[in-house]
Amino acid sequence: MLNVQFREIMIHLAGTAPAHRCYILLHTPQPPSEYPAKYATPVQRALLLRTAKWGGSVNFAWSEDQKSVCARPPGEEDKQEYHLTAFAHPRGKLEATVSMDNIEEVGERLRVHAEGVSGVTSSNSDDVHLYVCTHGARDCRCGDTGGAVAQAIRDELRKRRDSDPSDPSTCIKLAEVAHVGGHKYAANLLVYPHGEWLGEVEPEDVPEILDAILALPARPRNADETPICLRHWRGRMGLSKDEQVQLLQRTYDI
Repeated sequence: MLNVQFREIMIHLAGTAPAHRCYILLHTPQPPSEYPAKYATPVQRALLLRTAKWGGSVNFAWSEDQKSVCARPPGEEDKQEYHLTAFAHPRGKLEATVSMDNIEEVGERLRVHAEGVSGVTSSNSDDVHLYVCTHGARDCRCGDTGGAVAQAIRDELRKRRDSDPSDPSTCIKLAEVAHVGGHKYAANLLVYPHGEWLGEVEPEDVPEILDAILALPARPRNADETPICLRHWRGRMGLSKDEQVQLLQRTYDI
C-alpha cells in the first residue's frame, strides 16, 4: 500500500483531465503569452461545434518549429487558415490544413480518424509531442509556472542533445498551448500521442518526467496501461473522469 500523503496526492489529481477522444491543435504564429484571456476564432468555434459531439477538443498551440499561417488582419478572421495536428486513440497523429472553406471535410476526416476506421492513414512517427499551458492572460499561474516549465524542458533537451546528438530526446517536440482547464494544477503538461495529462509540474521535475516518457513507445496508451508519472497524473485521452480514477485505483490498489 502507498503511504497516506502519496495517496492523497494521486486522488487529488486523478480524474481532472477532461474526457476526450481526440485532441486537436490549431497552430498559431504567436505564442500563448500573447493570446487574450479568452481566445477563440471562427475556425476554432466551427471545428469545435463539429467535433465536440463525438469527443473532439480544439485548442491553439505554438512552437518555433511548427508550421503556421500568418494571422489575417482584424475583420478577416473568418478567412484564417490553420495547420492542425490532432491526436486520437487508437490511431495516433493526424495532420491537416483547415479553414472555413473546408471545415466540413476536415471535421469528417477527424471523426473517421478518431473512430479508428480501417483504411484511414495516420502517422507512424516516433515523435513525442509535449504541450505546456503558458496562457498567462487566462491565469498567471499558467504564465509563470507553465513558462518556467517550458523553459526547463527546452534547457534539458538542449543539454541532452549537446551531450549526445543521437540522444533519444531528439524525438521530443515541445510546444505551448492555450488554456487546458485546471489553472490550480499549473504547470499542466500534455503528452501525445500517449494521451497523458500531467499537472503540478515544477521545473525540477522535468528530467524525471522526460525519462519516464522516453521509456514508453510513442503511441496512444491503452485503457488499462499503467499511468505515467504517478505523482503528476491527471488522466488520459479516451477515458472518462471516473475511468481515470478507477484506473489509478486498480493499478496502485488505493
